[in-house]
Amino acid sequence: MNTPQHRIQSGFDARSTASEVLDGIDLTGAVVIVTGGYSGLGLETVAALTDAHATVIVPARRPEVARAALDARGMTEVAVDELDLADLDSVRAFAERFLATGRSLDILINNAAIMASPEMRVGAHWESQFATNFLGHYALTNLLWPALAAENGARVVSLSSTGHKLSGIRFDDPQFTTGYDKWLAYGQAKTADSLLAVQLDALGAEFGVRAFAVHPGGIMTELQRHLPREEMVASGWMTEDGTVNERFKSPAQGAATSVWAATAPMLAGMGGVYCEDCDIAEPTVIGSPEARVAGVDAHAIDADDAAKLWEYAAQLTGVNAFA
Repeated sequence: MNTPQHRIQSGFDARSTASEVLDGIDLTGAVVIVTGGYSGLGLETVAALTDAHATVIVPARRPEVARAALDARGMTEVAVDELDLADLDSVRAFAERFLATGRSLDILINNAAIMASPEMRVGAHWESQFATNFLGHYALTNLLWPALAAENGARVVSLSSTGHKLSGIRFDDPQFTTGYDKWLAYGQAKTADSLLAVQLDALGAEFGVRAFAVHPGGIMTELQRHLPREEMVASGWMTEDGTVNERFKSPAQGAATSVWAATAPMLAGMGGVYCEDCDIAEPTVIGSPEARVAGVDAHAIDADDAAKLWEYAAQLTGVNAFA
């Protein structure tokens, strides 16, 4: 049964923090993988999960940087491994190392991302935002499927964004072979992340694996590293003196929806929905003042597009756990 795309009155809101969401939840014995879990909201996600006694693994393109960041926060017990989401060989190697441990996987949080980057090509000449934000996580999720399926009740959380509102999937030219636009490319990648949750949930529910897409909210982190300050000022994200718009969340608040989707008992038996502000989001109210910043657009939860995108990703990567 499909989960309705409507709020369920979680008791939390936009200003709830990850630690507040996990209050009273004991994750002892749970194994969690968080990509990009060493900076920004990823680091806060890991901190909250470890405080709840989860065993957390942080795969990172720069393991030494990740180790230093985690150690600086006193999280010496968090394991670090190597993973470059833009390199399928690296993704496969990481998954093989994890599977070789024989452990099941309770939670996978596909958190790592790049945003509005200059045009770059990776892998088989793939557009870098689509490849890193979506294809790498698609392959990782599928390669880790045996460990997810082994743990009845596993959850997969894919970080999307209101950036999804900028573009649906450009099935006629998803790799931007002509006319690259950094924001349309980011929007497509974030729509893809949402559709990943939709199709994974459709395929995985019968095995006890449920998937959720999450918009964490606007947070000032390293994700903005490709944006000049002038552009952020023009967009209203900050004033010329650097004061950040009050709509933005702290990293701890930004991590809350990911943690909520990954652990909330009230989500048992649910999945395949887009979440924001620690609740299931409402569909976008087209034409409303909040249409650009709240709710989920229909194209980001479209079941037919989700299935079509899954098949496209399977063709590109050669990976499909359900083939």
